[in-house]
Amino acid sequence: MRDFFATDSFFMTDSIQLLGISNAIVDVLAHVDDDFLQKIAAPRGSMTLIDQQRAREIYGMMGPATEKSGGSVANTIAGFANLGGRAAYIGRVKADQLGEIFVHDMRSLGVDIRTDPATDGSPTARCHVLITPDGQRTMQTYLGACTELSTADVTPSSIGTPGIVLLEGYVWDIAEGPALVNKAIDIARKNGSRVALSLSDSFCVERHQKEFRSAIKNGVDIVFADENEVIALFQAKSFTEVLDALDGLSNMFVITRSAKGSVIVHGSEKVEQKAIKVDKVIDTTGAGDAYTAGFLFGLASGRSLVDCARMGTWCATGVIQQVGGRIEKNALSGFK
Repeated sequence: MRDFFATDSFFMTDSIQLLGISNAIVDVLAHVDDDFLQKIAAPRGSMTLIDQQRAREIYGMMGPATEKSGGSVANTIAGFANLGGRAAYIGRVKADQLGEIFVHDMRSLGVDIRTDPATDGSPTARCHVLITPDGQRTMQTYLGACTELSTADVTPSSIGTPGIVLLEGYVWDIAEGPALVNKAIDIARKNGSRVALSLSDSFCVERHQKEFRSAIKNGVDIVFADENEVIALFQAKSFTEVLDALDGLSNMFVITRSAKGSVIVHGSEKVEQKAIKVDKVIDTTGAGDAYTAGFLFGLASGRSLVDCARMGTWCATGVIQQVGGRIEKNALSGFK
């Protein structure tokens, strides 16, 4: 079993503790009413993939909006930086208005962006997040430039020697994704960096179940997943079957279970963390990303797995009580 807390292996020479590789998306958040959703034929609470023309049309119809960097792993990287961690990021945006917003937003948080905006190809990806008065989010997503991330973007120079390289399951959907992931894992292993994988969603797991299992067997040290994702990963019928499947594996599995809390399994060590009760849940979007950021910040700080789980839970609890999935700089204020 690897020692995830050894100072000489976690804190690498370039001082970056966490580097993320994922789909770079700009979240365009706007408050709308139900009539607007009907006008664009968007079912409440849905996430729909749209093309470039439709993205332009919806953007033109929206009122005042807030634009900031988004995407699951990008949110984790931003949250990790806001907690005080040293973070870097690899993801493709175009040199357009939204690409500039993504890069500026991440850099303003202290994140080291290691891929220059592209001068050709598709426009920067964006997710139109339409928020109705009840807090419900309806998303219309154009993937654009993020799907053009390539193996050329992943090099020993761009990766460096971070403590952990965090990959996103959605990267496997990119044309060069599988080759890109293999290259990133190979570089990380040679440089002594740990590799973490966020499984993204259960449908993504179903699309790439064999590839994910292979990566976990041949290079991934830490797996972040919710209960549905890990059940899909092991094609299990219940969470109990998942725990049985983890017996004998040396990887660390960090599994969130919504109101049931979370479970961390690393070899013979098992941590069960209860959820924190809240009076009102405003928006669950980004809760898993926030948990991952808090957990990894704890890991980077040399905390025990118990403390890492508590920090992840604390961050996720804060996020679900606000609109938007971004961890703010004071997120750990009051944590003991």
